[in-house]
Formats: sequence, structure tokens, C-alpha cells
Amino acid sequence: MQSGSQVEYVIFDMDGLLIDSYPIYTSAINTVLGRYGKKLTWDIKARIMGKSERQGSELLLSFFPDIDLTVDQYIKERRVLQDPLWSTTSLLPGAERLVNHLHAHGIPTAVATSSTRRNFDLKTSHLGSVFDLFRGNVVCSDDKQIAPGRGKPHPDVFLAAARALERSVGDGDVGQAGAEERLERSKGLVFEDAINGVIAGARAGMKVVWVPDPELKALYPPSEVIASAILDSLDDFIPQEWGLPPYLLSE
Repeated sequence: MQSGSQVEYVIFDMDGLLIDSYPIYTSAINTVLGRYGKKLTWDIKARIMGKSERQGSELLLSFFPDIDLTVDQYIKERRVLQDPLWSTTSLLPGAERLVNHLHAHGIPTAVATSSTRRNFDLKTSHLGSVFDLFRGNVVCSDDKQIAPGRGKPHPDVFLAAARALERSVGDGDVGQAGAEERLERSKGLVFEDAINGVIAGARAGMKVVWVPDPELKALYPPSEVIASAILDSLDDFIPQEWGLPPYLLSE
């Protein structure tokens, strides 16, 4: 079992963690950039991963100042390309098993995603076998409780998700929290694939499991990432090491 307080609730990121949506994003982005002779590289991709749609788009375009597109124009063009494909998005290995396992054992779970509510609905409407189990405990980057500009790497989305699970975690970075709020935060376990998300989870004062793409992991040595654990896949997660019920042989 990991050191510190026992895990009592779990919060999942979505894109690149529960669902395999990044290939669709990457294809759409490169189609738009390709019109200007540009291409998305992993060092840029790593910086925009985990950010909200608008913040990520603003950052992306800042790397290509000679592209004659406003942020709104870019988002519109990208949506035209990616929206028809969201219904083909599949779950990543280990996601369905873990979410079902936690649900079966009564462990409170939530989703904290940088996707807008609109995009969340498009991406998950065909994946009810997993997302229905969150019982509406889903926080998106454009929800009213998330102030503009306060998406990941700020801790707000994870704190809002914890509050949705009726946890008294307060607001702001963990250093600003009171003793009881810090204790409540420490009982939460976050699963993330993006560096911005890992930072957000750590700033929230929660335990963080990083499940990166191999290309992303190659850019960030594990010693430089503030994570409680690093896994290649959700399939590699061992619940009992975190004080959670173990998988049954039948699961």
C-alpha cells in the first residue's frame, strides 16, 4: 500500500486515459496545420495536452505565429474535422475493468476533464457502459464552477470533482488549504496521462498515478514528474496497493 492516508475516492481524466481520443485530435490538428506547411510535434503536443480547448488552441497557435487564423477560426475548422469521428472513440486498455471494479465495490468515482461539456457528450454518448457508472459526477473545463483560465494545470477541476463526491476539500492549491481540507484531499487518487493534469492533481494535494503515452514519457524522465506512481497502462494498476479492494479472478 502507498504511504499516507488510504484512498477513499478516485478521479479520472478522460482523453488519453479512459478513451483513445488523441489520434482524432492529432489528425484534425495536422490537417489544419498542413494547409500552412506545419505539423504538430510531440514537444508541442505535450504542452497542450490537458489544457482546455481554448487554452490549448491559443498555446498551439502561439507556436505558429505566421498562421493566419484566429483562435475561434481554428477551433471551428478543427471541430468540422473531428466531430464526425467522436462516435468511433474506443476505451483504452484497463479502463472498463477498473471503473467497473470501483463501482462494484462502492468506491466513489468522478471524471475531471479538460474537454468542454459539448465535446464530452460527443465523445462518450456511445460508451455508456463505463460513463454511466460515474452517475453524473463529471466536471468539464467549461462548467460554471471552473473560472475562465483556471483549467489544468490549476487544481480547480479536480477539487470540483471531489466536491461533486461530497468531499470538503476547499479551494486553491493544497498549500492554501486547512488541515482538514488537506486530509480530505490526500484521500483522493487521480489518474492522468498529461503533464498538465499531473501537475493539477499534485497541486490539489491528491495522489496521482501517471499513465503516459510512451512518446510523452520519453520527453519527461520519471524523476522530473510529480507523480505517486507511473504505469504503462491502467491494466497495470493493482488496487490493493492503494488500500482498495483487489480484483477478483473473474474480473
